Amino acid sequence: MNAAWALEVMDKAPYITVSMTDSEGMPYAVPLSLARTDEKTFYFHCAVEGKKLDILKQNSLVCLSAVSKCKPTVGPKDGSFTLEFQSAIAFGKAEEVTDDEEKRKALHAICSRFLPNHMDAFEAAVERSMERTAIVRITISEPPTGKRKQYDANGDEMKYGRME
Repeated sequence: MNAAWALEVMDKAPYITVSMTDSEGMPYAVPLSLARTDEKTFYFHCAVEGKKLDILKQNSLVCLSAVSKCKPTVGPKDGSFTLEFQSAIAFGKAEEVTDDEEKRKALHAICSRFLPNHMDAFEAAVERSMERTAIVRITISEPPTGKRKQYDANGDEMKYGRME
């Protein structure tokens, strides 16, 4: 599936797993609440100290993966046990944001995505937590890709980017 479709999957996923590698080559992956502000930029927030930030300071390369619409099913035509899903993956570079204006913009994007009906409390929440909140910007380095398994109304698998 194309990049626009993959970004839509990431926008709809309840979380995105961010994978990284520590200085000893050990993989580390954590599901996070990311928000996207444009075609290449994602943000997440975390504590000002911790394993994620320690790893990213030494190796800023990351992989993002998201899955949505995941549903175990029986193949409509062959009775196979299978899984319908939509998934996306992207690669990029993560950097801690130090500029207060960009941090506020990132927090606004995150809160708008996950708590859009509570934005009236945004300013007070930011004032209370800005000092103890780190923001990480992930800039993807190439267009994301997506995959899916999905059946149409006739029970045929929709392959090769077919949309309906």
